[in-house]
Amino acid sequence: MTRTVIESATKTVVIGFDEPFCVIGERINPTGRKKLAAELEAGDFSTVERDALEQVACGAMVLDVNAGVVYNSNPDPNETEPPLMRRMIELVQGLVDVPLCIDSSVPGALEAGLEAAGGRPLLNSVTGEEDRLELVLPLVKKYNVPVVAISNDDTGISEDPDVRFEVAKKIVERAADFGIPAHDIVVDPLVMPVGAMASAGQQVFALVRRLRAELGVNTTCGASNISFGLPNRHGVNAAFLPMAIGAGMTSAIMNPVRAVEMEAIRAANLLMNHDPNGGAWIRLAKVLDAVKEGASFAEASRAATASTGGRRGGRRARA
Repeated sequence: MTRTVIESATKTVVIGFDEPFCVIGERINPTGRKKLAAELEAGDFSTVERDALEQVACGAMVLDVNAGVVYNSNPDPNETEPPLMRRMIELVQGLVDVPLCIDSSVPGALEAGLEAAGGRPLLNSVTGEEDRLELVLPLVKKYNVPVVAISNDDTGISEDPDVRFEVAKKIVERAADFGIPAHDIVVDPLVMPVGAMASAGQQVFALVRRLRAELGVNTTCGASNISFGLPNRHGVNAAFLPMAIGAGMTSAIMNPVRAVEMEAIRAANLLMNHDPNGGAWIRLAKVLDAVKEGASFAEASRAATASTGGRRGGRRARA
C-alpha cells in the first residue's frame, strides 16, 4: 500500500490508504485574511502562534504554512516571501511538534522553508506547468521530501476530470524522471464548487478512485472549495469529507477548528476501520460533551489534550 511519510524533528505522520485520514491545518495562510497579512508585514506573529496551537489541539496532524503576503512596502514576493517563510517555519516548529507543509508559489520561499524545516516536510506544490515542473521537482529530489501535485497545467484548470487525471499522470511520470517515487506524490485533483458545477462532488470521487487504482498515489484537496458560495458551508463540507474518504481520499487541507467537520472525519475513520478500538471517536465524544456545556471546540480540545498528558497520536520519528 502507498505510504507517504512526513516528519517533524520528533513526530512521523503517514498518509496512506490504510491510515487515518490526514488533517492538514490550513489556517496559517494570509490569503483573504487582511488582518493577518497586515500583522505579518508589521512583524507581528501572534495570530500565527495562536493558529498553530489551536489547530494542533483540535486535531491537525500536519500544519500548512503559507507566507504569501504582498507587502505594501515591497510588492515583490520573490524578495519578501523567502525570509518570511523561513521565520514562520522556525516559529511554528518551535511551538508544535507536528510535521509541516511548506506552501508557496515562489520557488525561493519553498527552498527557504525546506532549509529551515526539521524532519521531512510536505512541499506544496507543483503543477503540470512546464516551468513549475523544472523549478520544483529538483527541490523535491534535492531535499528528499514528498510534494503535493495539483492537477492543472499551462492550459489552466480543466472542467473535464479526464484532463485533470492526465495532468496528474504527467506529473507522476515527470517526477519519476527525477527519481521521485509515486509514493512521494500527493495528488490534488482539484475540487470544484458544487454550487457552480452540480457534478463537482461526483467528479472528484471518481477521480480519487482512478488516481488510487491507476497511479497508486495518495490524494488531498482544499476541502472547503466544494462549498464555496453556498450557505451553511460547514454542513456541506461535513458531508463531502466522509464521502471523499469512502472514495479513497487520504488527506485534506482544511480548517480543523470546525467541530462538525472534525466529527465527520472521526466518524469516517471509525467506519473505515482506521480507528483501532474506536479510541479517537471516544475521545472526541468527550470533547463534544464539553462543547455542549458551553466550551468552544478549541478550548475543549486543549483541555482533553492536557488531561491525557499532551498525547495527540502520531508516531515517533525514526532514528
